[in-house]
Parts: sequence; structure tokens; C-alpha cells
Amino acid sequence: MSSAALTIEQEVWRPKYNPWLIAVVVALAAFMEVLDTSIANVALPYMAGNLGASNDQSTWVLTSYLVSNAIILPISGWLAGAFGRKRFFMACLGVFTVSSLLCGVAPNLGFLLLFRVLQGAGGGGLQPMAQAILADTFPPQQRGLAFALYGITAIMAPTIGPTLGGWITFNYSWRWIFFINLPVGLATWFLVRRFVEDPPYLSRLKAAGVKLDYIGIALLTLGIGALQVLLDKGQEDDWFGSRFITTLVVVASVCLISLVIWEWFQKAPIIDVRMFKSFNFASSSLMMFTLGILLFSSLVLMPQFLQTLVGYTSELAGLALSAGGLVLLIEMPIMGQMTTKFQARYLIAFGWFALSIAMFYSTKRIDLQISFNAAVWLRIAQVIGLGFLFVPITLVAYIGISPEKNNAVAGIVNFMRNMGSSVGTSLVTTLIARRSQFHQARLVQDVRVDNPNFVNSANELAQHLANSGVGKHEAQITAYARIYHSLQAQAASLAYIDTFMVLAVGAAIMFCLAFVLKKNDPGGGEAAVGEA
Repeated sequence: MSSAALTIEQEVWRPKYNPWLIAVVVALAAFMEVLDTSIANVALPYMAGNLGASNDQSTWVLTSYLVSNAIILPISGWLAGAFGRKRFFMACLGVFTVSSLLCGVAPNLGFLLLFRVLQGAGGGGLQPMAQAILADTFPPQQRGLAFALYGITAIMAPTIGPTLGGWITFNYSWRWIFFINLPVGLATWFLVRRFVEDPPYLSRLKAAGVKLDYIGIALLTLGIGALQVLLDKGQEDDWFGSRFITTLVVVASVCLISLVIWEWFQKAPIIDVRMFKSFNFASSSLMMFTLGILLFSSLVLMPQFLQTLVGYTSELAGLALSAGGLVLLIEMPIMGQMTTKFQARYLIAFGWFALSIAMFYSTKRIDLQISFNAAVWLRIAQVIGLGFLFVPITLVAYIGISPEKNNAVAGIVNFMRNMGSSVGTSLVTTLIARRSQFHQARLVQDVRVDNPNFVNSANELAQHLANSGVGKHEAQITAYARIYHSLQAQAASLAYIDTFMVLAVGAAIMFCLAFVLKKNDPGGGEAAVGEA
């Protein structure tokens, strides 16, 4: 069947049940999965202590989930075509829910890692299938509103995750961060079974049969697995100073390049890399990757700065960030409405511009004396641009792509955002560490015994400590220690400023790219027309 015929058929077909009911059901499943990517972060020390593992070993609880999740994401479109989207979605929900129970009862770290791999594999299909179901359930002119609901789950869940995980772990047990998935997963599974259905074209694709691409699956598994592990462990192992990380870089590079070449010439590829011939799809994938970097970078930077340098508790840091989450919650539905009135590329351009200005503004406002109110307003400034990006970029990804590739579009776009989040987290932790060392080396040049300013400051502080009852020798040592600690804090704050500047430049580059995207017809049907 031709692309035009498929488009007409898709416009004629409508689900039996209210589309918004279906949207809430699939968004709930996606929210549960995205929440699980961040909810376990703060519970790692508790897991390590309870299971008799070291802190370094416990970080594999995160890595194991991310690796299996990243492998499933890009091939979820192929899996949906092979088994049927509804059946695949329900299978992912079932695996995710059952493995959540198993994670909660795991007797040791080895079993917990095994069950986290299963949980990540089940969760890998939930995000893209939820988005693909929304793309087929709603006509093109209403997709912006539907994607706004999905965007709330994708952006809000990582913000809520650490705070919720910390509260549950502190008041109950780390095992309950997995048990809370059970009622939500079971309820969602039965609701999906009742209300979700596959459109006619998916039934024909399934009936046509799918050839199993063993080489493609092997290259993908090795390449993405190596890439995810090196991103997660790179800074911890000093990147190319580690033979393990260097080996992973080689494996990831060889496998992923080979995968692209292999899939390009396959008639039934597990990843349709030929979709990247569409400029809009390639650009939106790059933008979603960059959005993942900036979203998770800011999620890492702000609470880390407030807790490590300003002295906030995790609860107070969470409160400082919560206002930004509330702004997004209000902004996303409005953005869904705006996509029916303005071209997506203009909304995207404004979003990148606002984000670039906010990151640059952060370089001026970040300091060791920042107040709580200033931190709240800074976070609000950082998220305003995010609300203008997620929905329009998702819409742009579908322009020029035929409807039978909706599953593949959703899989790759969500994969790019998830990989962006991994790169962003790795990027900021590396930049903070390296730039702190750089600034500390420069600042320490002024801390010398031949520098009268340093000597006078040290002597005044030592005298003050001595007047407080500290012994003279101990007061001198304590004075030097406090000055060095202050120097380290100043170097770290300068490193945060450098990192925000890098993010500002990245957003500015995306702003320029936004203007070369194809036009869409706001409120019309162009977003689904065309051939990849």
C-alpha cells in the first residue's frame, strides 16, 4: 500500500474509545518508567549497606537498568511491527511490573542487577510505544495537545524521582521504590488491554512477517551496551586513563558504525536508519538529543551545587527545584494549544533562545552566597525554554514520515533523548571535576607565603580562632585548612559557571538550526504526510 493510501486510511480510522482516556492510560505507563530511571539514585547507599556491597558496586544498579533500556528503545518500533504494538506494549508492562516485584525482594546485589536488567528491558518499550499510540490515536492537528500530556511525564518524572525516592527510602525502605510500581503497573496493564487497539495498517505489517536480523541485534547490543557503560563509568575511571574505558570506546565505535552501515542495506532493518535522510527527522533527533543533555544537566547541576557548596539539605534543594516543575506543569498544556496556532519551528527557536539566555543568566547568578529565593527563580528561568521544546520537536519529527513508521519514529526519538540524558550527566560531572582542578590550580598560585594578602588573612583568622580558645599552633593549622577549603569551594563554583556557559552555547547552536526546519501547517494535517 502506498504512503498516501496509508495516510488516508489513518485519517479515516479512529479508536473506539475516547482518545484522551487512551492518552492518560499510556502516559501513566510512560511516567512510571521514566520515574524509575531516577528514583533509585538517592537509595544507592541504603542498597549497598543492606546487601553487603560497596558504593561503587551499587552504582551498577543504575547502569544495568540504563544499558538494557537503551538497547530496547531504538528497536521498539521493529518489535512492535513483529509482535503487534498493543501486544508488545502489554508485554513490556508485564515484564516491567513483575521485575519491579523481583527487584524489591532481591536477596543480594547479583539478583538485584539481574532483575534491573529485566526491568530496563521491559521499560524500554513503554516510552516509545506510548508516544506512537498517541500519534495514531489523535489526528495530526491534535497531536500537539496529546504530546503535551506525554511531555509532562517525560520532563516531570525525572524531577520528581530523586525527591520521591529519598522520601520513600528514608521513611520506609529502599525496596518500596520498586514495590510502588506494582499497583500502577497492574492497573495500567488492564486498562491498556481494555482501551488500546492497533490501527489497521499495523495488523497488515505484522501479517507480512518480519525477518530476524541477528547481526543487527548483536551489533546494537554490544555497541549501545558499551556506550552506556562508558558514559556511566567514564569519569569515575578517569576516561582514557583506564584500559577498561578505552576498550569500551573502541567496541562502541566499531559496533555502532558497523550497525549503521549494515542496517542501511537491509530490506527489513531493526533500526530504519534511512529515515535520517529526512532533514527534519535528523534535525529533530539531534535536537531531542541536545534537549536530553540540557534537561538532565540542569537536573544534576542545580541540586548538586546547592547541596555540596551552599549547604542545602536534599529536601531543601528539592524544594528549590519544585517551582520549576510547577511551571512546566502549567506550561506544557499551553504549549500543546500553541502548536495549533504557530509553526513548530518558531516555537522551537524561541525555546532554544530562552534556554540559551537562561543558561547564560545562570553564569551570572551562581555564587556561594545565593539565597533560596534566587535559586528558585533561577530554576524557573532554566525550565521556561524546556516547555517550548519537547512538544514542537516531537511534532517536527513526524513531518515527512509515513504513518507506518510512527513506531520507529517514536523509538528513535526517545532513544536520542535518553542517550542525551546519559551524555549530559556524564558531561557535567566531567566538566565540574576537570574545571574545578583547573581553577584550583590557578587560585592556589596566590596562596603563597610570599603573598602578603594571604599571610595577613591567615594570621587574622588564626588570631580570631586563638581568641576563641583554640591553641596557637592548632589555630594556625585550622586557619590554613579553612582558607584551602574556601579556595576549593570557589574553584568549584567557577567550574559550575563554565559548565553553564557550555550549555548556553549548545542551546544557541540549536537556535540557529531551528530556522532551517521544514514548515508545518499549524492545526492542519501536514505533519503526517509524506514519505521518509
